[in-house]
Amino acid sequence: MSDSLVIIPTYNEKENIEKMIRKVHSLSKAFHILIVDDGSPDGTGDIVKRLQLEFSESLYIQERKGKLGLGTAYIHGFKWGLEKEYDFIFEMDADFSHPVDKLPALYKACAKEGYDFSIGSRYVEGGGVSNWDKKRLYLSYFASIYVRSILWVSIKDTTAGFMCYSRKVLETIDLDKIKFIGYAFQIEMKYTATKLGFKGKEVPITFKDRELGNSKMNSSIFKEAIFGVFKLKFKKIRAKK
Repeated sequence: MSDSLVIIPTYNEKENIEKMIRKVHSLSKAFHILIVDDGSPDGTGDIVKRLQLEFSESLYIQERKGKLGLGTAYIHGFKWGLEKEYDFIFEMDADFSHPVDKLPALYKACAKEGYDFSIGSRYVEGGGVSNWDKKRLYLSYFASIYVRSILWVSIKDTTAGFMCYSRKVLETIDLDKIKFIGYAFQIEMKYTATKLGFKGKEVPITFKDRELGNSKMNSSIFKEAIFGVFKLKFKKIRAKK
């Protein structure tokens, strides 16, 4: 049994998913994995089901019909993980952009050092990005500054998607009122946790762009993040009753 669940949303990740599952299971710290698959037509779900025969007690899948968005996939996973009584619930991409070897460091920040959530951060000392062109690097960096200046949060990597949340954070946040579905979801979750008084730690990572498969980023996701920040500023945030 593990106290930690790693949620990995997937849509057409057949090139990456088996390698990712095996990599997580190779760590000295035991992590369980929940794949939330949005009906991948490339057979991603079938690969996971085959691997469940090998990892019967540590690999799970929830299949949804249609591409419903990153945010809703994580909310689905959060609720599943809380129901199964995991103490620490992680977010991670399937494409190896997030360094799997840093999962124990995120865990340590919450389980050993007393933080409520931890962030795999590109923009703290020791963090960085790999194989990005300068345009994308500047866009991401200044987007994070933009979010911080509007919302007045101290988190440097506000759009980071490599996270650990302690159980009490996800039980306190009213997950049904988290409305954004793209990368603005990541901003909304961090902002909500901070406004509710929870403390986070940024753990330095090197973010590496995917090598296999296709990026899910598009203009609508980018616009949601830009304009969603203003909506968040005026959102009334209360703990779940």
